[in-house]
Amino acid sequence: MTKHRIYTTSFASVYPHYVAKAEKKGRSKAEVDEIICWLTGFSQQELDFHLAKGSDFETLLAEAPELNPARAEIKGVVCGVRVEDVADPLMREIRYLDKLIDELAKGKSMEKILRV
Repeated sequence: MTKHRIYTTSFASVYPHYVAKAEKKGRSKAEVDEIICWLTGFSQQELDFHLAKGSDFETLLAEAPELNPARAEIKGVVCGVRVEDVADPLMREIRYLDKLIDELAKGKSMEKILRV
């Protein structure tokens, strides 16, 4: 069975799209980084390292120090699919990130996005 293409896609190639989506709606790169660090447990320096290294999504998530346990509270639809119903664990993690960026772009407060 072949891996889904997104797993081997460089995270650094998708990251600018996350930032652009947020900035288009008046949000910031710093907020995108905060979301990614919250979800993965990376420090800003570790995130910057993975961006510079060109880590793919599979590696990025596999090397995450501690995936945030509150991510299980992320619910909703991304690309017509409910994130909580995604069976593949890696794809679910990627969809969690997509959903958080969507929430940021829709104007939700950081407290609500980060499930504080």
